[in-house]
Amino acid sequence: MIEHLDQQLFLLINSHNSPFWDQVMYAISGKIIWVPLYLAILIWLGINFKKRFPLILLFLILAVALADQGSVQIFKNVFHRLRPCHEPSLEGVVHLVKGHCGGLYGFVSSHATNSFNVALLSLMFIRKRWYTISILIWATVIGYSRIYLGVHYPGDVICGALLGAIIGWSVYKLYELTEKEIIKKGNRKRNKKAEQSNSEVRTF
Repeated sequence: MIEHLDQQLFLLINSHNSPFWDQVMYAISGKIIWVPLYLAILIWLGINFKKRFPLILLFLILAVALADQGSVQIFKNVFHRLRPCHEPSLEGVVHLVKGHCGGLYGFVSSHATNSFNVALLSLMFIRKRWYTISILIWATVIGYSRIYLGVHYPGDVICGALLGAIIGWSVYKLYELTEKEIIKKGNRKRNKKAEQSNSEVRTF
């Protein structure tokens, strides 16, 4: 029942297309086009967090690895749900742009997982209303582009978005805990040094 509704919603979205939007959605779904955005985020974090940036970068790398590999190893390679463009019952019906379909399986969408992971994790650091709205719209448009291009069902994108958001939020919370522990250790060391200095002064 759910899969049938997912398929019908896919056909509804995928059937609304045009040569102009084919080019736009194909570009939006690309990876290299967004490199300047990723660099801009890293530069902003580096400028605003300075000494904490190396630790933040470490957790960003962790989040990207978890999202990218998790969407493939834990979902695509386990659930084996065919992409709509590989589904025999939809042959000749799917609007496919430039004949590009991708791998055999599509649940969940790695594009959606990765984009919402980047969105959630970065907005936890960049706490600006305009940024939160913009980055969530960006992630949503990328997810929509995957349906438009005929390579994912809406369910693939929605579940991928949820997975990415959960990973992004979880990694941020892990970062917070790690940072607190580092601060505690630093405070303990300073306190020990202060106690030793006071002891030496009293002895003298």
